[in-house]
Amino acid sequence: MPIVSSSGAVISYEVHGAVDAPAVLFINSIGTRRELWDRQRRALETSYRVIQYDARGHGASSVPAGDYSIAQLGHDALAILDAERLAAAQVCGISLGGLTALWLGVHAPDRVRSLVLANTGARIGSVESWTARIALVREGGMKAVADLAMPLWFTDGFRAREAATVQQFREMVEACPVEGYLGCCAALRDEDLREVLGSIRCPVLAIAGAHDRATAPELLHLVNQRVPQSRLVTLDAAHLSNVEQDAGFNASLSAFLAAHA
Repeated sequence: MPIVSSSGAVISYEVHGAVDAPAVLFINSIGTRRELWDRQRRALETSYRVIQYDARGHGASSVPAGDYSIAQLGHDALAILDAERLAAAQVCGISLGGLTALWLGVHAPDRVRSLVLANTGARIGSVESWTARIALVREGGMKAVADLAMPLWFTDGFRAREAATVQQFREMVEACPVEGYLGCCAALRDEDLREVLGSIRCPVLAIAGAHDRATAPELLHLVNQRVPQSRLVTLDAAHLSNVEQDAGFNASLSAFLAAHA
């Protein structure tokens, strides 16, 4: 798998599809790895150049010490585009990845053809909530995070219906490096893009989960109101809508990508 150096980190990524196909960059949520997007990659790789990567501090990417910032995570994404000699790409991010994608739309508009923002917001949580999350991790480790995350990430029905999938995500969270998770908690704690949303000029598709308690749909309602070229879709899902409602997610995603490739 290719790697790229960026702001003191080594970022691991993979590419699927034809080199000359339109490029789509997927950005994962906190506590997950690139395979979060496998259901989307399988749907798109025959028509697109699909790029998946592990955010810094996660998966096969390196784990720099200390707090991270959304700006650093954004520059990691740009480093991948540079390594792949891509002037611009369509970008799809969920949760932390969605906030990173928003940062790209604000600070690197020439590198972004369109944005898909899933289960995210311009401000996620609060200083107090992320301080509490950091304390939870330091006390209970990643198992405590996994216990908290599964009921937030998936509805009761999905957890009963796809227990094996939920177990895979639980194991993914438990395997996440503690320092990488804490670094990304700090990035989420410190970033607020609400006042600059109006500067985003590329087309935006916002995908909310009707039962999302981690990033309530109202967060994307605000994005939809403030970004000129945006539209909002709400799926019958909790936080990881791309997994729980992959068919509906992929249908909305594919139509949007095709319209703006």
